[in-house]
Amino acid sequence: MIRPARLEDTEEILALIYELAVYEKAPDEAKATAAQIKESFFSDDPKVFCEIVEHQGEIAGFAIWFLNYSTWQGLHGIYLEDLFIRPQYRKLGYGKDLLKHLAQICKDRGYGRFQWWVLDWNTPAIDFYTSLGAKAMDEWTVYRISGDELSELALEDR
Repeated sequence: MIRPARLEDTEEILALIYELAVYEKAPDEAKATAAQIKESFFSDDPKVFCEIVEHQGEIAGFAIWFLNYSTWQGLHGIYLEDLFIRPQYRKLGYGKDLLKHLAQICKDRGYGRFQWWVLDWNTPAIDFYTSLGAKAMDEWTVYRISGDELSELALEDR
């Protein structure tokens, strides 16, 4: 069963975020708090969303997503921030079910794209995504600025 996350799922969402960070070899980078999750997902006007997949009443995984926008298409799209299925529930089709669910949201709402990033070393995920017809955007390079560099840029020439 796939359903939107509920406020009472907050601690389990945090646990899944940490499990994903461990899988991605970056557990020290998972710093989100329960208060941040509550504010982000369950405020009156949330900007980020979470879909939960359950297996016999247990939370098996999640998909966290938000809207992006294509100026070329003139349409919103879904950006999938995180997709994670706990190891004991893998190979049961839940990852594909979550992707199909989000694709259906795109179609129902008239969104033009559904995209995400994947780590280059994560060949099981890459193989899975390409088997569904996803295409790597090899000609693009992701850039990020955060931490001290973000603060310095914000204050530059002020």
